[in-house]
Amino acid sequence: MSSTFGSSARLWASLPGELAVHFRHGADRLTSAILREVRQAVPEYRQPLDGAVRHAITGCLDMVNAIPRETSASVFHNLGRTEYDEGRDLSRLQTAYRVGGRVAWRHVREFGRTAGVPANVLYTCAEAILAYVDEISALSVEGYTAAMTRVTDTQALRRKRLVDLLVADPPVAPDSIAAQAALAQWPLPDRVTVVAVEPHAGEPRGGEQDPRAPGPHSDVLVDLERAQPCLITGDPERHLEGLTALLPGRRLAVGPAARIGDAPRSLSLARRTLGLVQRGVLPDQPVSHSADHLCTLWLLGDEFLVREIRDRTLRPFDGLTPGQRKRLGETLLVWLGTRGSVSRTAQELAIHPQTVRYRVHRLIELFGDRLDDPDARLRIQIALRADALIRQV
Repeated sequence: MSSTFGSSARLWASLPGELAVHFRHGADRLTSAILREVRQAVPEYRQPLDGAVRHAITGCLDMVNAIPRETSASVFHNLGRTEYDEGRDLSRLQTAYRVGGRVAWRHVREFGRTAGVPANVLYTCAEAILAYVDEISALSVEGYTAAMTRVTDTQALRRKRLVDLLVADPPVAPDSIAAQAALAQWPLPDRVTVVAVEPHAGEPRGGEQDPRAPGPHSDVLVDLERAQPCLITGDPERHLEGLTALLPGRRLAVGPAARIGDAPRSLSLARRTLGLVQRGVLPDQPVSHSADHLCTLWLLGDEFLVREIRDRTLRPFDGLTPGQRKRLGETLLVWLGTRGSVSRTAQELAIHPQTVRYRVHRLIELFGDRLDDPDARLRIQIALRADALIRQV
């Protein structure tokens, strides 16, 4: 906040000191005149201005005598803040300032004519009044902006706290989430979609504001300052459209829509999806949807466990070369998927049917009766798909 006046103070200080003495006697009359004309010009402006007008008049007179008036700045700063707090813009207050300045100049001019004040002194008075009106207007803008920033920052903190509650693991009590949503003025939906956002290479830490923060729909909760940034929405089809343009260069992974209590699990799937994209297991796309990769996420949910399943189930391949293992594994997976159709297997692998028959004969030698057991066939299919994924990890 400005604590001193600049150009107006220099102008007032350049005036003869005896002028302040003469004007001080008429301060009450000038105050009444300003208040009367302000009420006529801005009848809807009901905020009491008596104190502010007196501060303005006595403050100017004190500056003529170089008497510091530090409190004057806070008066006009607070007037701007009050306008914001009461839900008004600054137009009425600014009009009041301009009317006050005109009334003050009129009184100064009339006094100057009566007292024979030199024209150059009156011109300086006029310039000082104009400068003073500009400066108190700027102070009120500062106060208005500070109040607006305070509310905006408070709202942002409340929404970040809501994100914390929604994705907390273990889940937070529904009543606590509902209460925080009300404070954050966020309409709590029945189901939410959580989006994991790839951290920016220069992601701020320690609570710094991200200058690259997006401006999505106001109903989207955004927290890019987390170690693992995320977004939360209740209407992904409407709110997430065009989001990649707001976050250029970052991959996004959309978790499945979930009940409020399952939001942490949705975020977990989204983060795992993003991680698999980063590792090259899943296709590298700007936006990936966990719902499109549920089997992969399930298979790689516990990599130690899935490796055990693969190693035990595909043990018949142990004596093969890597090339043989790859060819027979691909053939077995397609053959099982086509329910033993040689022609469809050959077509899908783009090889001769006789090659398929030879490989199937070899597979029967390796796996024996397990290829006739439905449960064993399912385990083999799972193991083969897991093997393909693990080789990409």
